[in-house]
Amino acid sequence: MTAPIDLYYWPTPNGHKITIALEEMGLPYALHVVNIGRGDQFQPDFLAISPNNRMPAIVDPEGPGGQPISIFESGAILQYLGRKTGQFYPADERARVEVEQWLMWQMGGLGPMSGQAGHFRLYAPAMLPDQRMIAYGANRYTNEVHRLHGVLERRLRDRPFIAGDYSIADMAIWPWRQAPRSRGLDPAQFPAVQAWSDRIAARPAVIRALIKADEVRLAAASAANGAAAEQSQRVLFGQRARL
Repeated sequence: MTAPIDLYYWPTPNGHKITIALEEMGLPYALHVVNIGRGDQFQPDFLAISPNNRMPAIVDPEGPGGQPISIFESGAILQYLGRKTGQFYPADERARVEVEQWLMWQMGGLGPMSGQAGHFRLYAPAMLPDQRMIAYGANRYTNEVHRLHGVLERRLRDRPFIAGDYSIADMAIWPWRQAPRSRGLDPAQFPAVQAWSDRIAARPAVIRALIKADEVRLAAASAANGAAAEQSQRVLFGQRARL
């Protein structure tokens, strides 16, 4: 590659997936900050790339046939980058299915359930007057995240990574394993998951990706004002269809 991939990014677990993949694969990229608390994801230029008004998204100027391609949804981006580079996404069909099923497990289960658990445990108490609703939601999603971690624990007891070799499945799952206590989990209950998480956290590419995340957070914090947190919650949690 000669031209960098444009990455539209905010430092969330889904955003981390793509910076980790780009760093691991050695692909040049240009980081475009999409401040989701400020509502950047609703700007027309971004919606042209990501019609679901969610980051991450990429534009590869050297896509199929040498023509640009834009991609949204983190799982689709990981698969594309794996195919493009031939890295961390095996060509053998049996091995590829092994990676894909765990990638979909994260996309359909661990990610959404962890997000809901975090919402009800961290944000809902300040937003909802009905404490019974908060308690029910927090319990429901915390239990499901706990169940999913049990699945992950059993999987990792006899292998170093999710699908045997390190892959895009690990890159997808690992960011959603961070800050387990905020989702009501005791890391000591899942020693195999913790050992796997530590192995990935020590990888140089992952360290570089998280340094970029810290830089974005620091820049955003220095530009924020006192009303930023309240405004951000209204933007993030009050969305309805925009027709």
